[in-house]
Amino acid sequence: MSNVSRTGKEEINNATSPNTFGKSVESQAQMQDAAAQASPETGGEMLNIYRLEPIAAPDDPRWDNAPGHGIVVVAARTPGDARIVAAARELDFMEVDAAPAEDVTTANASAFRDDKLYTVIEIDRNRHDIMRGIVEGMVSVDTIRSVEPD
Repeated sequence: MSNVSRTGKEEINNATSPNTFGKSVESQAQMQDAAAQASPETGGEMLNIYRLEPIAAPDDPRWDNAPGHGIVVVAARTPGDARIVAAARELDFMEVDAAPAEDVTTANASAFRDDKLYTVIEIDRNRHDIMRGIVEGMVSVDTIRSVEPD
C-alpha cells in the first residue's frame, strides 16, 4: 500500500521523481571517477596529501582484528579517500585462497578505515603534480593468513 495521500486540489502524487538514472551530480561524479580510473592516462587531477597515523594504544584490542602499518602518506581526493587508498594496498581475502565464501571482501575491515585506530591529517592540498596512491610508507600485504599449509 502506498503512503501517498491527496489533500486539497493539487495534482495527484504518484510517488515518482522527475530524476532519471545517471543524471544526478553524484552519479555524474561516480561515472567520471570510474572513467578516470579506467583510463590509461593519469594526472591532472587536484589531489591533497594526507598522513595516516595510528592513534590507538599498542595494546588496544582493535589491533587484533586489523594490524597496523605505522605512518603512511597518501595522495588522495579527500580524507575518506585517503583511507580507501591506503586500505587498497592491503591484501584482500579475494586475492588468496583464504576466502570464506564467494564475493566476500575484507577491504572494509582495514585498520586504515577505522577512525579509532588511524587518524587522517592533511599536510598539503591542491596538487596536480602527483598521482593518487601511496607517497610514503609501507603497507604490508601479510595481513591475511592463507589456509594452505606452509
